[in-house]
Amino acid sequence: MDEVDKKIINHLQNGIPVCESPYQAISEELGLTETVLIERLKLLLEKGILSRFGPLYHAEKMGGALTLAAVKVPQERFEQVADIINLMPEVAHNYARNHELNMWFVIATDQSNKITKVIQDIEQKTGLSVYNMPKIKEYFVGLKLEA
Repeated sequence: MDEVDKKIINHLQNGIPVCESPYQAISEELGLTETVLIERLKLLLEKGILSRFGPLYHAEKMGGALTLAAVKVPQERFEQVADIINLMPEVAHNYARNHELNMWFVIATDQSNKITKVIQDIEQKTGLSVYNMPKIKEYFVGLKLEA
């Protein structure tokens, strides 16, 4: 990662303009061509420096829902259960925790009543209980990590 890549990453953490040509607008702000910006973003994703690049949506404001969920997975089944859960299109951010509930993930659905169905599907496919932990209150942290 060179200084241009760092400049791109730091700049994009402040948001992306909502306009007809957002990459063009960003590239002009950074003093790059649109083609160079897009190619560098592709390389950052391919190299794993960026894990994802895209918008964040507020599911509830769009009629959907999201929740944090956890499962107590026997260590010998951890990879198998992770594979099952990760195949669910509604599941994101699946990660291991050093806790009795050792697998945590986010469930996001396009309709508010689908969370229960997804949880039931996961329980049926894994044979394990899913602990649903919906948010009570939302806080905006505004975390930015300078590259």
